[in-house]
Amino acid sequence: MTPAVRAFAARPVLAVAGALAVVLTALSGRYGYHRDELYFLVAGEKLAWGYVDQPPLTPLIARISTELFGNTPMGLRVFSTLASAATVIVIALLAREFGSGRGGQIVAAVCAAISGFLPGVGHIVSTATYDLLAWMLIAFFAVKLFRTDDRRWWLALGLTVGIALQNKYLVVLPVGALFVALLIVGPRRVLRSWWLLAGVVIAGLIALPNLLWQFQHDWPQLTVAGGISEDDGTENRIMFIPLQILQLSPVLLPIWIAGFRRLWKLQWPRAVALAYPVLCVAVLAVGGKSYYALPLLYVLVAAGAEPTLSWINRNRVSAVVAATFTAATSALFTLPVVPVSAVEFVLPVNKEQGEQIGWQNLTTTVAAVIPPNATILAGNYGQAGALRRYGPAHNLPLAYSPHMSFADWEHPSDTATGPVLLIQQERTPSFESHFPNCHQLTTVQNPTPNEEDGTALVLCDAPTTPWSTLWPTLRRYY
Repeated sequence: MTPAVRAFAARPVLAVAGALAVVLTALSGRYGYHRDELYFLVAGEKLAWGYVDQPPLTPLIARISTELFGNTPMGLRVFSTLASAATVIVIALLAREFGSGRGGQIVAAVCAAISGFLPGVGHIVSTATYDLLAWMLIAFFAVKLFRTDDRRWWLALGLTVGIALQNKYLVVLPVGALFVALLIVGPRRVLRSWWLLAGVVIAGLIALPNLLWQFQHDWPQLTVAGGISEDDGTENRIMFIPLQILQLSPVLLPIWIAGFRRLWKLQWPRAVALAYPVLCVAVLAVGGKSYYALPLLYVLVAAGAEPTLSWINRNRVSAVVAATFTAATSALFTLPVVPVSAVEFVLPVNKEQGEQIGWQNLTTTVAAVIPPNATILAGNYGQAGALRRYGPAHNLPLAYSPHMSFADWEHPSDTATGPVLLIQQERTPSFESHFPNCHQLTTVQNPTPNEEDGTALVLCDAPTTPWSTLWPTLRRYY
C-alpha cells in the first residue's frame, strides 16, 4: 500500500527559501567575480554545444543572466540565487515524501539553508550550483517512483538527467549509485517497465548534442578529469570524509545519520540510503573531490528532519543555539561577510573566497607595465577572463590563453611579431623557453594571499616559431 504524505508546508518553506535568496542577493555584489565566473562570461559569448571541460548549460545561463541583469557579479548571480532557493524547496518536498509533516519539512528547509555547501555554491555561478538542484530533483522523482510504484516517474527522471548532463557529467554518479543500490535492496520491480526505456531515451536525446561535440573533439573532458585525478587524487581521498562533514556542517552530522537509519527502517526507500555509501566508494575509487558525493547528504538530511523535530521539541534552547551557530559559521566560511583584509582567515577552510578578489588589481598591474604592440599570454582562464572583462577600460589588447577552452577560441596571429607579456602564477622555464630573452617586469600584489598573489609578469621577445604552429604545443587541459 502506498504510504501517505502530509500537506506541504508551503508558506514557511517558501519563507525559508526566500530568506536565503535575500541573503544571497544582498551579498552577491561583494568581493567580485570568481575565477570560474570570468571563464563562464567568455564561454557565454562563444556559445557552443560543448567545451573541453564542461557541457554548455552553465555558460548559457551566465549569458542569459548578464543580458537580462547586467554584466556585474550581482547581475550574473541572479539565477544561481534562484536555483539555491529552489533547492531548499525540493529538499523540503523530499522530507514530505519521507513522511514528514509541517514541522519536519520546515526543519529540512532550515537545515538546507543554513548548511555550508548550498549557500556557498549559491553565492557564485558554478556548475555545482545547478548540479545540486538537479541531484535533488533526481532524488525527489526517484523517491516518488519508489513510494508510489508509478512507473511514469521514469519520464521525469529521464528529463532531469538529460538536462543535468548538459550541465555536468557528474550526474552519472548518483544515477549509477542509485541503480546499483536498487539492484541490491530493491524495489527492483520498478526496473521492469517500458517507462524506464522511455526515460533513458529522453535523457539520451537531450544529452546527445553535447556527447556528439565531445566525440568530434576526441573526448577532451576525459583528459581534464584524468588530470584532476592525477594531480589531486591522493589528497582528495585523505580529505574526503573530513570535508564531507565540514562542507555540510558538523552540527548536521547527527541529522543525516538519523536520516540514513530512518530510510533503512522504512524499507521502501532503502535504495536511496544505500546510494550514498555506494557513491562514496565510486568517488574515492576515481580520486574525485569530496563535494562530488555531498549532494546526497541533503537527501539524508531531509529524511532525518522528522526524528530531529522530536529532539528540537524537547531541547528548544539548544536547537536555537545550534542553528544560530551553524548559520553563522556557514556564512563566515562560504559567503563574503568578512572584510577583504580578513579573508585570509577563512582561506584554509574555503579557498574559493580568495578566488573572488584581486582581478581588477591584476588588470591594472598589467596595464601599468605592458609595452606598446605587446601580445598578452595568460597562464590560466581566470587571468584571461579577468583581462577580457576589465582590460577594455584600460585599452589593453585581447588577452589569449592556452588553458582549457581559451586555447580553442583564439590564438595570436602570425603577424603579431611584437613582444609577449607572459602572466604566470609561477615562472616556468619550460614554458618560457618558447620565447627569447625573457625577464620579469613585476609581480602582482593582491590584497589577500590567493592563487594570483605574487603572479609574475614576464616580458619576452616574440616567438621564433609562428604562433599557429606554436599554439598546439602550449595548450593545457588542467
